Amino acid sequence: MKIIELLDGSTWDMETVLAKMQDDSFYYGNLSKNALSSSACKLLLTSPKTYHYVTKYGSEDSDAFAVGRLVHLMALEPHKVEEYEVIEVQSKNAKAWQDAKGKRNICTRKEYDEAQRIADALLRNENVLGLITGCEFEVPKIGMIGGLPFRAKADIYADGFLADLKTTTDLRAFPYSAKKYGYDVQAFIYTRLFGVPIDKFYFIAIDKASLDIGIYGISPEFVEEGERKTMEAIELYKQFFILGEDLDSYTIVGTL
Repeated sequence: MKIIELLDGSTWDMETVLAKMQDDSFYYGNLSKNALSSSACKLLLTSPKTYHYVTKYGSEDSDAFAVGRLVHLMALEPHKVEEYEVIEVQSKNAKAWQDAKGKRNICTRKEYDEAQRIADALLRNENVLGLITGCEFEVPKIGMIGGLPFRAKADIYADGFLADLKTTTDLRAFPYSAKKYGYDVQAFIYTRLFGVPIDKFYFIAIDKASLDIGIYGISPEFVEEGERKTMEAIELYKQFFILGEDLDSYTIVGTL
């Protein structure tokens, strides 16, 4: 039986924790505090203080993130869309939105309609369908990287193949935004945890305005940069959350 130790010191057999990771409330709840991820690495690289705050208090989703999440559900897990309630408001400052927030999965009519338009375009594209047909969706994985537990959930997975859906405001600039938003970190972590060769990992990106679609492979240099960033994030985690160095001592030093 293979055992993994989480950040809180608890130990799990791999089969049990992988089964529980199918439950979104566990994956994005308890496990998000007790295993690192590509998102956690991005927060740590922004600042260990940012990681500490978001892990402790959470963060409110941006409108863009809300649409992206709905696109994933509509395209890959349409049965989960039923868990959402559309709140008919013009502004998220409206009382109806504020009353519903935090109590259930909600979205605005604008977010729902935009996500549906994007998901429909993805599922009409023959190249996308050719990649995802026969694959599993939202497949979880957990393992150790640099001595710490890491979690991941693959949008699209088949034996020896991975793909991840992304929405973008400028498809032509996606190769640049991929580095800006840390998709290189994600590529490294996912290929490492799932044991997938880098030439079998793809980003499927769709422009939210034009609905143009791009399918991008990843280069060894892209993954190497992701590995460098991940290891830097791991060292920051160990420094401030294992060795216990005072967060207030964290200082960025540079020259302008």
